[in-house]
Amino acid sequence: MAEQTSVVTPERYGQGFTYPDYIAQINVNKDQFEKYTETAAGAVTADDDAFFSKAASMEGGAAKVLVLGEDWCPDVYRGLPVFTRIAEGAGMELRVFPRDENLDIMDEFLNRGEFRSIPTVVFYTKDGDYLCHWIERPAIGYAEGAQFVEEARKELPEGTEEAQVRQAARPKTLERYPAWQRATVEEMRAMLAEKLSI
Repeated sequence: MAEQTSVVTPERYGQGFTYPDYIAQINVNKDQFEKYTETAAGAVTADDDAFFSKAASMEGGAAKVLVLGEDWCPDVYRGLPVFTRIAEGAGMELRVFPRDENLDIMDEFLNRGEFRSIPTVVFYTKDGDYLCHWIERPAIGYAEGAQFVEEARKELPEGTEEAQVRQAARPKTLERYPAWQRATVEEMRAMLAEKLSI
């Protein structure tokens, strides 16, 4: 079987937004991006900076980061500031692509082979060779998110619509976002450590 050719060529990668340019053109949630940029600063330690710097600078290392996201998505406004903080601290180049305008890229990184989950973060070498990717939220985020939804469901009348249940769970979820940011950093470290044998 022939190896699949990625649509993410060096030229295509270069067309992505820098983080400041992405923020300048978004339509919603600028305040949320600002809020979680502040908490992201505390989620990445000096030891993390040293690790990611090594991962970026080594031969065949993670010198480039591509992020797929949308400004309306809570996981994006929680996560993107973390990825940006990691990239800035490590000297990685980062480019942001709106998912809905770049479905061909998104479809290379489907969650469980079927979902267009965001954010999706892809690490490449300086030459644009794929290394690894991370999707949506850390394991603790999935577990706690499901727990908060179940707790909300028990407190609401039977037959409440799912969207209303999720909205009721939202305050608890938002309280945990800084912890999820830290867990994201730890998962990315583990992923790159394994991939790059650091």
